[in-house]
This record gives sequence, structure tokens and C-alpha cells, in this order.
Amino acid sequence: MKTLQHVGHARAKRAFNGVALKKMKGKIMIPVNDLSRGYKLYQDEYEEAALRVLRSGWYVLGHEVEDFETEFAASLGGKCCCAGVANGLDAIMLGLKAAGIGAGDEVIVQANGYIATMLGVMQCGAKPVFVEPDEYYQLDAARIGDAVTDRTKAVLVTHLYGQATRMDPIVEVCRERGLKLFEDCAQSHYASYNGMNTGLFGDAGFFSFYPTKNLGGFGDGGAVISKDPELIRQVKVLRNYGSDRRYHNIEVGFNMRLDEIQAALLRVKVRHMPELLANRDHIAGRYLSEIDNPRVELPLIADGCRHTWYQFIIRVDDQDRFRSYLEKQGVKTDISWRTPPFLQPCMVDTYGYREGDFPVTEELCAHIVTLPMMDHMDEDEITTVVDAVNSYHSERI
Repeated sequence: MKTLQHVGHARAKRAFNGVALKKMKGKIMIPVNDLSRGYKLYQDEYEEAALRVLRSGWYVLGHEVEDFETEFAASLGGKCCCAGVANGLDAIMLGLKAAGIGAGDEVIVQANGYIATMLGVMQCGAKPVFVEPDEYYQLDAARIGDAVTDRTKAVLVTHLYGQATRMDPIVEVCRERGLKLFEDCAQSHYASYNGMNTGLFGDAGFFSFYPTKNLGGFGDGGAVISKDPELIRQVKVLRNYGSDRRYHNIEVGFNMRLDEIQAALLRVKVRHMPELLANRDHIAGRYLSEIDNPRVELPLIADGCRHTWYQFIIRVDDQDRFRSYLEKQGVKTDISWRTPPFLQPCMVDTYGYREGDFPVTEELCAHIVTLPMMDHMDEDEITTVVDAVNSYHSERI
């Protein structure tokens, strides 16, 4: 019996034969990600979906968005509702605003997250309060209590790199302190903790469908999910000029809608996510079992967590030297991200953060490197990455 992974590799082999031959004519360079590979896997389906919308004559807030919202919510389980929005940052801002977060409130976030999370808090008029991560790069529940003040209204967890955060202690802290709980799931589509998908543990979950994401579109897109239908109704009002029906504006709203073409394309990808996640599991499995360089620290997977490998993060002694060496071996890498968000100029100017305020995060940013991870990689490509990493010796570079 063929598994989803085998089916994915067979289809990918047919799709990428021409690409492999072309690479042999010049220098082989394995990218960190190649978005065209995902498109080629299901090219006919994507093109049919786009043409369906173009021929329909209806391009904003139509049946494609409605159907995507229903199908995406169903794929996550938990009887949640969904509102498609323009991007992941809008999802955070609209979701928080719909839940009543506003001026003077404080929201706890993790210091090593992406700055979009903090910007979503700030755009509601609230203040992001930083907490250090744990050994899995996720929010450290043990540090939340020290960050709570009389202005704290919520905790906003970010599930980083494709791994779910260990949610039980965070849910408990929020319950004890009377705090709302939100989840930034921009990097954790279909990751789960103890069998529950991310986004379903708190008051709302926020998703990005930026093209690099595991569930990525072909442009910007995002969504808010919640088990509270009233919160989703409010998000849908806010995303569309504050209107609950045509030409009737009950809120000072925004123009932050998911468009019909992106929704149609995402509907295709939702159907194929089990196969795509199996491909990523295969790549990550080879990395985890075959990389044995003592100078490289592999990612840890927490008990009960389903990792979906949005990125494969390692830690090395010298980022620049390591990355330069791998590029000479034909392997591209990336950094997510060199400057912590609290040290970005807008944060320093607004809140006065300085180097040394969050040393765990600063140490991570100085040492983590992203290895190639995408919708499909040939076995030879994976082997090339493994061999390059294993051959790295810092003292010889």
C-alpha cells in the first residue's frame, strides 16, 4: 500500500525531473526554500482554481472565501469558526481588537518571536511584554507569572518553527490569573499538542498564509479562528469597513479581507496538506537521524508535540562561518532572525529596550541557522545537506 509520502515523492519526481537535469549544467545550489516546487506538485489544480475565480466575475468576499473558511476550520477540528483576512498581522490585530484588547492593556509575548506579533499588539493600542523562551524555542510558562501586572489582559503564544508550544501550563496560568489566551499560529499550521491543533487552546488563533508557510498561498493572506462565533462575527465586521451588511457601518473598521483567488488556491492546498506534511516529516527525519556533527545542536521535540517543520532550526558556534562553509558546499541557509524584535529600532524608540534585557533570546539569535526545508526535496539534495553539515569543522574555516 502506498503511503501519502510515497505518493508525494512519486508526483514530485515527475514534476522535478527537468529541474534536476537543468541543475547539472551549472553549479548545484540547494535553496533554503523553493516556492515553485509546491506549485508544480499540484499545478493543474491551482490553475483550474484561479481560472474558476477569474471566470466567475466575483473577486472579493464571495463563495471561495466562505468555502475556504468552512474547509479550513473543519480541517483543524475543534468545532471552530474562521474569518479570512488579508494577512497574518491583520489577523492578530483584528482578533485582539474583537476580543476587547485595547489602549492601556498589556499582552505577554515571547521575546524570540517575529516582530509582526508585537506589531499586532501595538496596533490595538496595547503594550507587548516580553518573556524568554524555553529549550524548545517556545514561550516559557514558568516565566509568565513574573511578567504579569495589574494591566496584563492576555498571553499571546507564538508556536515557532512548526512546533506546538506545551500548552497545559500556559492554559493553567491564564485560568488562575484571569487572562485571555491567544495563539499566533503563523508558523504552526496543523502542529498539535496532545492531539489538539494549535489555535484551539485559547480565545482565538491567528494564522498567516504568506507563501513560505506550510499552508501558504500565492500572495498575502491570513485567518482568525475561534470557538466563539461572536468573536469571528466581529472580526468579519471589522475586516470589511466595520459593516455588518452592505452600506451599514457599525464599527470604525478596516479593509483587511482575504481575496477570492487566494481563498481558491488555499482550498487546493488544504486538501493536500497531509501529503505535504509527510514530505516535511521525511526531510526532517533524515536530518535528525543522519546529522551527527558534535558542533551542531539539533532541535528538540517536546513530549506530546506534533512538529510540522515550517523551518528546521539548528544551533552552531559561529553563524557566519557555518553559513559561508555550507554555501561553498552548495547549500543555502538562512537566519530567523539575527536581531531580536525588542532590539528593533521601533521597539527601542518606543519602550527603551537595550542589549542584555533578554539574554536567552539574544543568545539564540546569535547562533541559530535554518537548513533547507520545503514542500519537496530529492533524496540526493537531502544527502548533500547532511554531508555538508557533518563535514563542517569550525577551526578549519
